[in-house]
Formats: sequence, C-alpha cells, structure tokens
Amino acid sequence: MKIDTEHLHFWMQAIRQSPDPMRTLDGFWSGQLKSKEWLIEKLEPYVHKPSFIEIHGGWLGILSSMIFQSNIPVTQIWSTDIDPACEPIASMMNKQEEMVGRFKAITADMCHLSYLRQQENEWSVGDIIINTSCEHLTQAQYDFWLTQLPKTALVVVQSNNYDLPEHVRTAKTLAEFKEQSKINAMWSGSLTTKMYERWMIIGYKNI
Repeated sequence: MKIDTEHLHFWMQAIRQSPDPMRTLDGFWSGQLKSKEWLIEKLEPYVHKPSFIEIHGGWLGILSSMIFQSNIPVTQIWSTDIDPACEPIASMMNKQEEMVGRFKAITADMCHLSYLRQQENEWSVGDIIINTSCEHLTQAQYDFWLTQLPKTALVVVQSNNYDLPEHVRTAKTLAEFKEQSKINAMWSGSLTTKMYERWMIIGYKNI
C-alpha cells in the first residue's frame, strides 16, 4: 500500500513532538508495519460499506492512519489505548482526519468501554472492532472484553508467539490462538516476521 506525503508529514510530526521519540519509533519496526499492512489486506474483502471502526489497544494510531489510506471504506475510526502517552501521538498521526471529525484518540481500558458507553451518550459501538494487542490481556481479561462486544460487530484479533515480559498470554500456534479467541472465524492465518509469528482471526464472537 502507498502512504501519501501529507500523512507522512504528520507521522514525522508525531515522532518529533513525542516525549520519547525513540520509543515512538518502535511502532515503525518492519514487523509492526507488515502486521498492519497484512491486517488491512485481509480485512478489505469483508468490508462492503462505509464503516465505523474501533481499534482497541490502538497504541500510536499508526494502524488507524494506514486504514485511512487504504481502500477500506471508513466513516470514522476511534483508537483506544490505556496508556495516556499514546493519545497525543495518535492524534497527531491522524491529524488530517481528526480535524474533520473522522478520527478520535481515547485514553481508556478496553475492558471498561461498556461502562464508558453508558456514561457518555456519544459513545456508539463500531461496525468493526479490531484488537491487535491480545497478547497483553490475560484470558480472563480477554473473555470479559469479548463479552461486551455486540454479536453484530465484525471482530479482528491478532496475537503472536513472541516471549516478552509484557506479553501475558501468547499462543504457540494458530490453533491455540483460535481456541483462546472464541471467534467464529471467516478467515484466519499467520504471518512470519523476523522475530515472531503473528496470528490473526477475522469473524464474529461465539460467546
């Protein structure tokens, strides 16, 4: 996929203005970008109308920006992350879309979004809900997160087999990830990167 120069400008601004530019650059490792490009490629055939997308564990907002520049029809994207440092970076990454009301960066725990929706009338539920951070959730946290999603939402989940202290629930195989995920899969597959295997499932929840 192509990244246009205007979006690239805001990517550079986000890195430049970040309180920790080197940490922000971690989001641009080859494996990170390829995983996002792969997600967009595999998701695109399942999106047949302009859709509201929620990204849970959206981190720096790079995936949001790449989706906006893809052929996926989008009305708006909300990117949620529990780390408050991510919100201003994600906002700058997606400044063009934010200025016209198509992007929103939110600091929140994805497991508590149901409560926030009850408190804020403006909080609707996405047509597509993406979680590329499944390895950062325990099975109990993941199950609680999944139960809050509507059965009508198309769900995209990713995990990996990369052993890091912050990865509290990896999967050694795609089959293991399917068992963890409790998704009726329309599509599933794996992507080999230099450091790990990434797993992905697209489908609808079955709990």
